[in-house]
Amino acid sequence: MATPTVDRGLEDVVAAESKICFIDGKEGRLVYEGYDIRDLAEKSTFEEVAYLLWYGQLPTRGQLSDLSKRLESLRSLPVPLRDVMEHLPPNAQPMDVLRTAVSGLAILEPAETKPGPSSIGGALRLTAVLPSIISAADRFRRGLEPLPERPGLSHAAHVAYLLSGKTATELDVRAMDVALILHADHELNASTFSARVTASTLSDLYSAVTSAVGTLKGPLHGGANERVMAMLREIGTIDRAEVAVREKLARHERIMGFGHRVYKVEDPRATILREWSRRLGEENHDMRWYDLLRKVESVVHQEKGLYPNVDLYSGSVYTLLGIPDDLFTPLFAASRVVGWTAHVLEEYNDLRLIRPTALYTGPTRLTYVPIDERVAAEPASAVPR
Repeated sequence: MATPTVDRGLEDVVAAESKICFIDGKEGRLVYEGYDIRDLAEKSTFEEVAYLLWYGQLPTRGQLSDLSKRLESLRSLPVPLRDVMEHLPPNAQPMDVLRTAVSGLAILEPAETKPGPSSIGGALRLTAVLPSIISAADRFRRGLEPLPERPGLSHAAHVAYLLSGKTATELDVRAMDVALILHADHELNASTFSARVTASTLSDLYSAVTSAVGTLKGPLHGGANERVMAMLREIGTIDRAEVAVREKLARHERIMGFGHRVYKVEDPRATILREWSRRLGEENHDMRWYDLLRKVESVVHQEKGLYPNVDLYSGSVYTLLGIPDDLFTPLFAASRVVGWTAHVLEEYNDLRLIRPTALYTGPTRLTYVPIDERVAAEPASAVPR
């Protein structure tokens, strides 16, 4: 009998059938429900894309209006959840607060948690309220009250207002809309897969999203754009960029925002966000981030042949929109929640418990030794796995 092979990280393992998202890594294409991300980013809105991912088709004008009104009506925080968040430690990390808040919301709104098609109610609620949770968490840690609601704003305008604390310009709103669209889904990435695993047990949608938030918190999945901005601030000026990057590469440091498990060419989301970084820089008369990024991109591609991914330029876009660095990953969640919930709904529709197997590499025939006869292990070998 042949020894089974182990595909570490499940790379290239097909684990599910899905109609939601397609990635062509060789051609650099990202497709939602048949529509190229370039067309959606140019012509669509986040609300349209949310409808597309949840229902499998673009909405009519009436359907879009109904969805927008429902999302607006679901933005407010429940008072008990607000009270809990206000009393969390002010040094709590935003992703920890978000994970706790999503889990708490499930307890407060149990009618939306029953697995199945009715979970679309939970998808709408989470999409609407996550920006409010993120903003309130940020305000509470700074000793401030949550911002008052502003009726009539689109979802992108609402998010931009809540996370920056100021009224967004028309260009800012469109930039936010595009960023939300680009991050809405990306096939079976780690957080989406964890959501589907949780859903496959017939657990509720809120539990699945809590799993996804916890997965996104890990620095190997979320937070790369935050570290890109930290690198840019460390470099400081354009005249230092080439030397600083070459020194980092010589020390075998990883330059965040480059390479991708799936894309073998440039990530199409990076292409789009590069242009938005430029446009916002020109609008704000602040081209330092864009210029630094272009120089970093040039050096890394010359030295390593790597292409940028979505994280290289997204941080500069958020910074120019006035969003603090440590809210970048929560903002990612506020967009990706649409994809998470779409995948959970798809999982409920064709349920099968996700239960892979492992290649066992330990002993199989040890003899039990009574405790008084055991010899203490050497300290170096008696460590946790």
